[in-house]
Amino acid sequence: MMLEAADLMHDPLVTSFIEQGNRHLEAIGYTDHGQVHVKMVSRLCREILLKLGYPERMAELAAIAGYLHDIGNVINRNGHSQAGALIAWELLNRMQMPEEETAVICSAIGNHDEGNGHPVNPVTAALILADKSHVHRNRVRNHDVATFDIHDRVNYAVEYSIINIDEEEKLISMEIAIDTDICPVMEYFEIFMSRMLMCRRAADALGCEFELIINGAKLI
Repeated sequence: MMLEAADLMHDPLVTSFIEQGNRHLEAIGYTDHGQVHVKMVSRLCREILLKLGYPERMAELAAIAGYLHDIGNVINRNGHSQAGALIAWELLNRMQMPEEETAVICSAIGNHDEGNGHPVNPVTAALILADKSHVHRNRVRNHDVATFDIHDRVNYAVEYSIINIDEEEKLISMEIAIDTDICPVMEYFEIFMSRMLMCRRAADALGCEFELIINGAKLI
């Protein structure tokens, strides 16, 4: 069956798992990982591969992986990428998705976390870049600035974060604007350096260079 990301977005079980996982993260103080996040990551995954000339079906697999990538939070934040891969396998298998496509999606979900993931294929690389680029103040759920921890402060300081693909120059750029009155740039690096290094490996897997631009200055 030729599943598309839209099919998953209308599936009540998938929706329930994503929403419940997001509530779990809210209970332990994490930023928003709900529908806004997973839909944005799904869209970016598709766009990254299409702009780089990959086949439309591969881009659709990336969109599916993007939508499902955080579904493992319904079990636990720790190991959520591996748990999510297993949940995705069960869901996609029940929907009769071809085994080779299911395998690609599960490998992407299982490898998207910076703790132990690797850009093992183009779908995974696109997912890493899309996921790590979604940093913004609207994901912070703690509304009491006085009680912000460093994660809240760094995310709240980000006014915008965009990813640009230059297919001709083979360059992937992540551009971020940070309000330095809220958070110095060095605090961003303290939290997100491992993610940016993972993005560089993901870009390399796609045959591209990677650069990080913060407040107009190229830092990587």
